[in-house]
Amino acid sequence: MKGPARAPAKAERTQPEEIRGQPKGERRQAKGDRGHETAVKKPRALVVGVVFRGTSRESAEEHLEELTLLADTDGMEVVGSLLQTRAKPEPATLLGSGKIEEIALRAADEKVDWLLFDEELTPTQQKNIEKQTKIQVMDRTGLILDIFAMRARSKEAKTQVQLAQHEYMLPRLTGLWTHFSKQKGGVGIRSGEGESQLEIDKRIVKARIAALKRELARIGKQHDVRKKGHDDFFRVALVGYTNAGKSSLLNTVTRSAVLAEDRLFATLDATTRRWALSHGREVLLTDTVGFIRKLPHQLVASFRSTLAEAAEADLLLHVVDLSHPAWASQVEETRRVLTEIAADGVPEIVVFNKIDRKDAAQRLEAALADEPGAIAISALRGEGLQDLRRVVEAQISGPPREETFRLPAELGEGVALVYRRARVVSQNHVDGLVELLVQGPPGELASLAAALRDLGAPQPITEKLERELREEAEGDRRECDAPPQLDTDGADGPKRPSEATAGY
Repeated sequence: MKGPARAPAKAERTQPEEIRGQPKGERRQAKGDRGHETAVKKPRALVVGVVFRGTSRESAEEHLEELTLLADTDGMEVVGSLLQTRAKPEPATLLGSGKIEEIALRAADEKVDWLLFDEELTPTQQKNIEKQTKIQVMDRTGLILDIFAMRARSKEAKTQVQLAQHEYMLPRLTGLWTHFSKQKGGVGIRSGEGESQLEIDKRIVKARIAALKRELARIGKQHDVRKKGHDDFFRVALVGYTNAGKSSLLNTVTRSAVLAEDRLFATLDATTRRWALSHGREVLLTDTVGFIRKLPHQLVASFRSTLAEAAEADLLLHVVDLSHPAWASQVEETRRVLTEIAADGVPEIVVFNKIDRKDAAQRLEAALADEPGAIAISALRGEGLQDLRRVVEAQISGPPREETFRLPAELGEGVALVYRRARVVSQNHVDGLVELLVQGPPGELASLAAALRDLGAPQPITEKLERELREEAEGDRRECDAPPQLDTDGADGPKRPSEATAGY
């Protein structure tokens, strides 16, 4: 049985399928809902945000703009926005009854169908706001869950979304049965009837959650079996904010046809393709689900097996939409989620995408200064892909080795860069220096050393390693320049060029 299609508070939209009994697709089509099965007019929405103490108005405005995009993705028409400044949340209605009354009046004037709140509402707040405004209410978490339900394609993605929806819904069931409390003690109504039905529904939802978790565990075991055949491959994961261009990059470098749309959460399933590099080498390149601010914790938990692709990778390509004005905060949010899923220890290369756009081109110089070692590309036009290929090849140019980097303690951005680009085995403080024992491919350690020198760090890597790398590069050039050798003694004619030569 399918889980709920949506997670708002009204009974028709929040009760589990097992309680409602009507299939998701039938409800959506019958109501002309926010999917696009019918030509019914889009629901009208008003987005509401809050500036709490310690947060900037600029940040809150960015969040509202993103909430508007989410609403559009879910098939709504946003007709206005409200931003309220408060010292702290009001427990009953988040904003206070006076402000809620103001919102109700405006919503009536605008003929609004939905109130969308950027903050996650408690079940009590959601119920009270709906009661006071007589308008359906959904918070950011419910909206994102709704979009994920609409976007899910594979069995695993659908199961993950259903699990997140049920866990989000469980504490909100109480509000669905408030109508029974008004009937208690009435003629012909047994006391406690509402409470009994609520307990039944809670048991149904809890049982469904347990079943979905078992199903995800079974799917996870199947994935583990399939992954065993890929143990010998170097694994690269594409991570980043939603709509940064990860799928487009995967398609371009692997010549694939993965769904890539200019919209939020076009990709929910992890997709893996082989990426052919030079010298006949191949790596596995995986596209992962995009991140977003305030990503519901229910989704992070239920999508943990999908997100594990990033934590289990040998290298992360952190794709950033440089044309977006809030690209820096998107980078910060992506790294926060990577930390949450224990992927912050995987070496990371920042890839600034969409540099063919005017806004990105204007930001590029400053962005490269903020993210030393980053690569600038346009996945759409193929610009910068050779540079990206060389950086990835540097990561697999030889077996990992250990080197000690010694950086001034005040060079915090240098220390952060080392943690992003290599695996740090240990860290010590010696004579005013931060001593980092790191592990990684020789080529990447040399590239990291160059980036640190650009930041003003003293020589952080041994002369021996750089000399070895120069000799290795010179040997590769000699091998490429050498003509094919003929086998005059054999009966099979000329020998083929070496694998290194054939790779060019």
